[in-house]
Amino acid sequence: MRIFAISGSLRTGSYNTALLRAAEHVAPEDMQFDHYDRLADLPAYNQDLDGDDPPAVVTDLRDRIHGADGVLIATPEYNYSIPGALKNAIDWASRPAASSSLLYKPVALMGAAPTNFGTVRAQLALRQCFVWIDAKVVIKPEVIVFRAQDRFDADGNLTDETTSAMVKDLVTALRDLIRG
Repeated sequence: MRIFAISGSLRTGSYNTALLRAAEHVAPEDMQFDHYDRLADLPAYNQDLDGDDPPAVVTDLRDRIHGADGVLIATPEYNYSIPGALKNAIDWASRPAASSSLLYKPVALMGAAPTNFGTVRAQLALRQCFVWIDAKVVIKPEVIVFRAQDRFDADGNLTDETTSAMVKDLVTALRDLIRG
């Protein structure tokens, strides 16, 4: 089972990228992760560029999502919402609508932030995006890692057992949604 894993953070040392590594570590053995590392390379969505020959980085994004059985997103929260780079990737991946790489695709969301509310609002905004796209989003469990700096060590390893258990439950729920 192939999982396309995307962190909404461009930051070196990102808690969300670390959260994806933790998810891979606790995931069931039948899940293989394809970590996306080209988020910063995507041009801003422009329908003029989205014709018969879109940019190669866009084709790569779409092909990798099409080839995956499910998608796992770890997002930070910027200004009560989704980081622009992540929203841009979703815009590229969801077009054209009739053949969107996200159409009916199982998706799970999680996020980490240093604040006391974690990524509650960003995940809500992501859920709204996926309604229109017709992706199949895991509803529960929700993984909202607040005060992330207290849950990861200096090397970016998740050290909090409760958070690790929640992440494991989320990837298991994603696997179950994929299996139908």
